[in-house]
Amino acid sequence: MKVAIVVFPGTWSDEDCVYAMQQVGAEPYKVWHTEKKLGNPDLVIIPGGFSYGDYLRCGAIARFSNIMEDIITYAKSGGLVIGICNGFQILCESGLLPGVLIRNDSLQFRCQDTFLKLNDNVIDSPFLNSINESPSLKIPISHGSGNYFADKSTLKSLLKNNRIAFQYSNPNGIIDSIYNPNGSIANIAGILNEHGNVLGMMPHPERACDNLIGGEDGNYIWKSVIESLKK
Repeated sequence: MKVAIVVFPGTWSDEDCVYAMQQVGAEPYKVWHTEKKLGNPDLVIIPGGFSYGDYLRCGAIARFSNIMEDIITYAKSGGLVIGICNGFQILCESGLLPGVLIRNDSLQFRCQDTFLKLNDNVIDSPFLNSINESPSLKIPISHGSGNYFADKSTLKSLLKNNRIAFQYSNPNGIIDSIYNPNGSIANIAGILNEHGNVLGMMPHPERACDNLIGGEDGNYIWKSVIESLKK
């Protein structure tokens, strides 16, 4: 599996993503934001960080980088794209995913482990189809603006069409506002586009790829993609 990892000024999770991809036997390579072509990847990762310093609004400037035109074309043609943390914000700003990420309701930067419940009825998606190991995944967050918000009609559409991928929960998969670290509407931690080939999530699966750093639950996402590519 060839994986393009997109790097903007201010991206800091690109090396973590490289390491995570190597852990599952993938072939990662980096693409600088000024490039106009992704190459020929099986998967595109937009990592976490503070693209362009998060000036103006998180992800708002990165959305206009040269490489985004090819990312949008790639995604709309069915290519697999995952945006993590700042990458999720960029996907929303670019229109590939609905909604917006705003300041945490605590107004504090949160860096902690979270547990994610996979939606039982989520739409078919290469990112999720092979995840069936436990009631929840333990994956850390690291953000100040991870509070997902969408208007009523958008939220209704996400719920109706089973496009909410992950919700914050306890270790047993119980979803409750007390387990919500940032105030996200409906405890949303990650969503999919209508075709299931674009995933945006605030937690960092690349930081949950090795037991030496706290666990390997993030690898379920990457392994699910690998399994889907074999079919």
